[in-house]
Amino acid sequence: MRSTLGLGLLLTAACGGASYDAPAAVAQSTAQSIPAISASRRTAIVTAAERAAPGVVSVHVIRREQRTGADLWSFFFLPRESERTVEGLGSGFIVSEDGLVITNQHVIEGAERIVVTLQDGREFEATLLGEDPLADVAVLKIEGDDLPTAPLGRSDDLVIGEWVLAIGNPYGYLLGNPEPTVTAGVVSGVGRNIVPSRDQSGLYVGMIQTDAAINPGNSGGPLVNALGDVVGVNSSIFSSSGGSVGIGFAIPIERAMRIAGELVEHGSVRRPWVGVDVAGAEALRDWKERGGLAVTGVTPGSPADRAGLKAGDVLVASGDRPIRTFLDWEAVKFDVSPGDTVPLRYRRGGRQRSARIVVEHLPTARAEKVDVLGGIRLITVTPGVRQERGFRSETGALIYQVDERTRRITGLRAGDVIRQINRRKIDDADGVNRALMAARGRVRVYFERAGRISYRDFYVR
Repeated sequence: MRSTLGLGLLLTAACGGASYDAPAAVAQSTAQSIPAISASRRTAIVTAAERAAPGVVSVHVIRREQRTGADLWSFFFLPRESERTVEGLGSGFIVSEDGLVITNQHVIEGAERIVVTLQDGREFEATLLGEDPLADVAVLKIEGDDLPTAPLGRSDDLVIGEWVLAIGNPYGYLLGNPEPTVTAGVVSGVGRNIVPSRDQSGLYVGMIQTDAAINPGNSGGPLVNALGDVVGVNSSIFSSSGGSVGIGFAIPIERAMRIAGELVEHGSVRRPWVGVDVAGAEALRDWKERGGLAVTGVTPGSPADRAGLKAGDVLVASGDRPIRTFLDWEAVKFDVSPGDTVPLRYRRGGRQRSARIVVEHLPTARAEKVDVLGGIRLITVTPGVRQERGFRSETGALIYQVDERTRRITGLRAGDVIRQINRRKIDDADGVNRALMAARGRVRVYFERAGRISYRDFYVR
């Protein structure tokens, strides 16, 4: 009662002696402030999430995996190899009204069945149109009506510190509904390169770094700016626990869409070739002393050779992108296609120079293919092929493709370089055909694999 009476006296005095109903004033003030509070809740983040979320999907994958017995009982009493069905979960986003979906390649790798679920609960069987493990991008196709799309933006003007959202389906169906999860953070960095690890199939260079929480199941979902436009594809995190610690990475949207376009149009990605060897991982810490990336070799007749580059040159920049390590150089090549022109600045003898390199398709992709044994496709080793693949052999025949049956019978693999058959030296792909036709019964094939010379024996009819 004291506090109420005191408040009443205070309010009366403040109003010059006029009577005043305190509860009614509080109610009136609250009613007036509700619209303002409601308006303040609708931040840019809310608007961006509303704009992008309808086009975000959950990707449910079913695959079969081989497993071997982990204990003594399993080793003796279970089949040496057995299969099990494994389910995987990820995210993606629809980029066209006819149902093209972008996601990570590692989300759908080895999938026998892919089911895409929209925010409104609709489910669709998805067809895999193409995948690229190196870029970690895959394109799916679903058939449906009134499909929402995620608006696409650009990543080349991102500002460090600006707001971004990671939208996806962490832990998938464990959350009980298909509505995507939104986490907010900022752009922590751009142009980030992740040093490859042994078990890493993808190449993560020129990435967007964010502290927006990215957890298992977020892979393949969009990174969205404050306008609600997709600027990247969430793909990887640094974590010791498997959960988010605030260091996540996204593939720039321009790269993801370029890779997707290649997969849709050609079924695979056409890799650019420059024909230049550069200092590798051993020089990661030396770039400050050198002021750039050392060129260790240039292939004769290559685009780099025609542009005037020589061994000993130091690459400094490509356009406005500095080149310090081999990862920066890989990022430059990752974002161009055959036929594009790459502007370069480099240093030679203390003087800075410039060049424009028109990149080509890979030598192995352009080379003539020779079929042998009904299941092996060969390419003649040339300086360009050798530089592209990085093997030691200067002559021979590179195994470009080999089917599973022939691989089991012969023990040969794609990437092997055939050097000799029986006592006959192999100089080109046609030489393999001639040597096999002349052979009878058992054949011994000498080849290079992973820098070492090995041989396999098999029979030819």
